[in-house]
Amino acid sequence: MEKNNYITPKGHQKLVDELDQLLKVERPEVTRLVQWAASNGDRSENADYLYGKRRLREIDRRVRFLMGRLDAAVIVDPLKITSDKIQFGATIEVSDEEGEARHFTIVGVDEVDTAKGRISWQSPIGKTLLGKKEGDEVIVKVPAGEITYEVVSIVYKSIE
Repeated sequence: MEKNNYITPKGHQKLVDELDQLLKVERPEVTRLVQWAASNGDRSENADYLYGKRRLREIDRRVRFLMGRLDAAVIVDPLKITSDKIQFGATIEVSDEEGEARHFTIVGVDEVDTAKGRISWQSPIGKTLLGKKEGDEVIVKVPAGEITYEVVSIVYKSIE
């Protein structure tokens, strides 16, 4: 049995869209290419055929992965959360010892985008923040040592 795959509605839709693209567009195109290449005779030195077969295996592997992730999906809509504690889907503002502000949104592992401040609920900082309230201090272990953050605000909003 797979673990739950917590995910936001937007993250879930992104996985569904990718699966649809693979099944309805890419796989049929590559299948046609392989059939055409196979009809050209000698397959052992047929680059189109060999590449196509390899690409089909890659697509099929990704399809199986996405189907597993979607089967295990537990969709959590941040707009429906009313907690004053940090939970999955929260957008948090923290400040470090120097007063430098940072923003994080706690999302599923399939939605991580550190450039946008989206961190996994399973990441070290995500795990440390879960359950905290405004005003709480958290100590996050990083490769260079430890960083202390104070939780400034917690908001539950739609993830862009």
